[in-house]
Amino acid sequence: MATTFRQELPPKGGYEKINYKRAIPKRGPSGYLLLGGVTAFCFAGFLRLAQVNRYRRRVQREEREARIAIHPLIEAERDRDYLKVLKYNREQEAIIMKDVPGWVVGESPYHTKRWIEPHLEDLYFLNEDVRHLKKFGFAAWV
Repeated sequence: MATTFRQELPPKGGYEKINYKRAIPKRGPSGYLLLGGVTAFCFAGFLRLAQVNRYRRRVQREEREARIAIHPLIEAERDRDYLKVLKYNREQEAIIMKDVPGWVVGESPYHTKRWIEPHLEDLYFLNEDVRHLKKFGFAAWV
């Protein structure tokens, strides 16, 4: 028995094309749209930052002007307290040094005509009110 060899051939018209490319569906916005969105978002953020900075500068200017306006009042109050302490010190000096001959109350211990600001220790040394000493960090027994 002799069999005849038969070659397998493609069908007439050929095989259909094989789809070998990836078919990924488009998902989300395009790159240009994303870039435009990020740019718009950053631009809006910078506009808001400029607006907040303008507001903050306006508030700071208002606070600075208020501080400048009230500064003379605070300084006058500080000067009044300073003069009260100096008057009290002179009174105490007069009481303490009444038995010393030739002592002049209120005379500067320095040999100069220039004004020399007394130190805090000198200013509050005779003060019986301990609150001043604690405020400046001095112990009451010093």
